[in-house]
Amino acid sequence: MDRRRFLAGLGATTGTVAMGLDNAMAWESKAPPDPYGCLVDVTRCIGCRKCELACNKVNNLPEPERPFTDLTVMDALRRPDSNSYTVVNRYYSGRMDEQRQLLPSYVKVQCMHCQDPACVSACITGALQKKENGTVRYDVTRCIGCRYCMVACPFEIPAYDWHDPLTPQVRKCTFCFERLKQGEKPGCASVCPTEAITFGRRETVLALAKERIASSPAHYVDHVYGEHEAGGTSWLYITGQPFEKLGFVDVPNEPLPKRTETIQHSLFSYLWSPAALFVGLAAVMGLSGRTPNQEEG
Repeated sequence: MDRRRFLAGLGATTGTVAMGLDNAMAWESKAPPDPYGCLVDVTRCIGCRKCELACNKVNNLPEPERPFTDLTVMDALRRPDSNSYTVVNRYYSGRMDEQRQLLPSYVKVQCMHCQDPACVSACITGALQKKENGTVRYDVTRCIGCRYCMVACPFEIPAYDWHDPLTPQVRKCTFCFERLKQGEKPGCASVCPTEAITFGRRETVLALAKERIASSPAHYVDHVYGEHEAGGTSWLYITGQPFEKLGFVDVPNEPLPKRTETIQHSLFSYLWSPAALFVGLAAVMGLSGRTPNQEEG
């Protein structure tokens, strides 16, 4: 292969790459049109852990070593795991009462049920799926234990049954899928004594969040966490303290699957990736097979 033919082949391959990229830009959100959602008003949470108890009962999870009435568990930050789908953490952001005593803020943590979930995009068997009602549903019969979902989740939520070597599962908040099918609220939202958790259609609770912020601007940070983060989530938060002081993860607003799926589509659209490989191999073979007496032109 001489230089002219090599450059011609490279140009053709580049044109095909451009076609693949143009096609990949047609990525569309797979978010359901009118999913359910929950608004968590951090200013109303008193850290009673009744949501943890309700979650435990609804999902038939093992009893914890320390009872739900023991509030000292919040002396250390916790994460949801295979036996606890939701936890409440306590933060001190510097807020004080009239006696100059530090006031705590309590934040409930669970799966955010993203509109375009990275875990669903990463799952190679379809064990995780985004349902029309807004839940990210796990099907254990399809799971092969690859744990790609755990790597993909920007909120680090999916947990693995490390203690179960025979039938391990990926576990996380189910958004009380079965209760939603029966027209009931999620367990946590149904027991909250201060109504810190409001359940409804996502657009409805989002409007409620903005209404509360607008009516009490001195009481709330002017931001609804989850409206845009990671492309939008089904769980939304409002608070009176900076989110970064309350353990909220700083994630991009763009849906994470948009980035990864665009790369995948770019690589495999029109089969240009294998074609480019063959052109490159042919070029290497042609150039390495030249003799010193061959002309370059």
